Amino acid sequence: MPGLPVCTPTEVERALLRAGFVLHHTRGSHRYYRHPTHLRLVAVAFHARDIKRGTLHGILRQAGLSVEEFLKLL
Repeated sequence: MPGLPVCTPTEVERALLRAGFVLHHTRGSHRYYRHPTHLRLVAVAFHARDIKRGTLHGILRQAGLSVEEFLKLL
């Protein structure tokens, strides 16, 4: 199983959009994405720095994506 890369919030957003998520709402520096059929809500913090691997793992868990699926979407 490959490890998670260090990603920017923009790269994570692009992968979520490719997976079918749509922007639901924004609150402060966080953007919330919802999948139309799975009804999952995923929060991504948009800051100037990279997203840490542990945080990225939590985002993938919220989205219901495996590491392999995420890497294909990048």
